[in-house]
Amino acid sequence: MYNLLISAGAAIIAFSLTLLAGKEYWWVGLILAILAFLGCFLLISRYVSKKLEAIMGPAMKDIQAQRFEKGIRDLKSALKYGKWQIYVESQINSAIGMVYYVKREFSTAFPYLEKGFFKNWVTMGMLAVTYMKRNKHDKMKETFEKAVMASPKESLLWSLYAYCLNETGENVKACEVLARAQKKLPSDETIKQNLELLREGKKMKMKSYGEMWLQFHLESLGTIQKQQMAQMGNRRRFIRK
Repeated sequence: MYNLLISAGAAIIAFSLTLLAGKEYWWVGLILAILAFLGCFLLISRYVSKKLEAIMGPAMKDIQAQRFEKGIRDLKSALKYGKWQIYVESQINSAIGMVYYVKREFSTAFPYLEKGFFKNWVTMGMLAVTYMKRNKHDKMKETFEKAVMASPKESLLWSLYAYCLNETGENVKACEVLARAQKKLPSDETIKQNLELLREGKKMKMKSYGEMWLQFHLESLGTIQKQQMAQMGNRRRFIRK
């Protein structure tokens, strides 16, 4: 990354110049080198962050307003800063992949999700689901394991992992995953309920996760429409009261 290289270069120059004054001042050179590295790194990081904010903010507003093409185009333009700052490129790829996935353009989303940020558990989940649909179950498990290691407190992530395992016929492993999840989230009622359902050989219930669950597109469109109609009916009854 350019930021690290430039900062390291500044540190080497500061150390070398100090040694010219005398080798006995090496400890002064070391302090100056550390200060030079940190100073350059923070200045460049701040500069890149401001540039990214100027692009990402409007892009996300466009996406929320369903102006997807414009938003994606702006996000892609931010990739040029990927070489300057660590994890910038992977985070932008995650954002682009998520938009395509939510739009059900799964093939287009896939390469972006593959290059996404490992700490973005939502896009890691989307990538794992894509592997499942492509019958790459080992890659699915590998992706989920990375995700739960990076985000161990996300209830939906654990449930999604178990759900996909159960869908591929691995009920025992799905139970093991939820048992692990219980250790991380002992007071989570949804995980507890779903573990009991799996042990009874029944289908997991994911409705309590709401919109977050629906974005993974593992429910059929018909099921989603029924849920939406039911929610609308509940709202009407509430208003009448």
